[in-house]
Amino acid sequence: MLALGLVALLAQGCLAPTGPMTDAGQRQPPRGRYVDIGGRSLRIVCAGPQGPGPTVVLEAGAFGFSADWAEVQDRLADQGVRSCAYDRAGLGYSDPGPSPRDGIGVAEDLEKLLAAADARPPYVLVGHSMAGVRIWLFYERNKDKTAGLVFVDAATPYIITRKESDPILNSFSALSRLAGLGASVGVLKAFGFMGDTIGLPPEPAAEKRWAFGDAEHNRVAVQEVVLWRKAAEQAAAAGDLDPDLPVAVITAGHGDGGPWRQVYAEPANRARRGYAVDIGSANHANLLGFRHAGEIVKAIDFVLAAAHDRATSKAEARAGG
Repeated sequence: MLALGLVALLAQGCLAPTGPMTDAGQRQPPRGRYVDIGGRSLRIVCAGPQGPGPTVVLEAGAFGFSADWAEVQDRLADQGVRSCAYDRAGLGYSDPGPSPRDGIGVAEDLEKLLAAADARPPYVLVGHSMAGVRIWLFYERNKDKTAGLVFVDAATPYIITRKESDPILNSFSALSRLAGLGASVGVLKAFGFMGDTIGLPPEPAAEKRWAFGDAEHNRVAVQEVVLWRKAAEQAAAAGDLDPDLPVAVITAGHGDGGPWRQVYAEPANRARRGYAVDIGSANHANLLGFRHAGEIVKAIDFVLAAAHDRATSKAEARAGG
């Protein structure tokens, strides 16, 4: 019986080392640092010098975590911009969090993390994929701390109002459940080489390959996907974006100008300081990697510049009033 129990634990990945291994067979230490947010810790990875400008906060999409943003962070750091990416509760290297893992639960964690990590506002929030609704909700809860938003091939509350999105979301939810099941019995560990479809530097690429087959990471990721529509509804109920808020949208492969491109670009089109570009040669994943990360940096640069102009105009208005 003891032997059978050990086999079961191994099949579930419970006895596997936490985190990826180096070529020398040693456990790869996590990048960044752990920050306590009240009895549990989240991993945060910050890069670039701390300056007077906004901090760029990067939120990963479904099944994603801080590793997804490594290439973008390297390029931002090269031009002197401070950025922070993190692992949501239960993903990557972060401790699990309380249920439900809906939009409000995630937003509360991020608020605590940024305060505890001394990541100074204002923030430019950048969200990929399903994280679009997460940065929307964070903004609505923290308007005085938010300087702008960047949606990277990201879903927003505008999308959930369209019936055409239902089959897409339902299919993704079903596929996510299958992926979670495969990871829970150790099947995906054999396919870890498929974990980095983004195109990342070596250390974060190793993290992605490890997470691809990790049972706990995938289990929590599936919970998030199942609750994503609730998160989107929470974001929509919180309100619309201020038209004066600088907003950028960058999409992948919507160059045909079809209706979905317009839906994705709507936050930028409604903004007085808006920026929208489609990268036809990119796909949803490699948009974040070495091939196209420069385009994301351009979008962030636009929002940073627009946020600076907005802050200057407000200061001048106060001085003149």
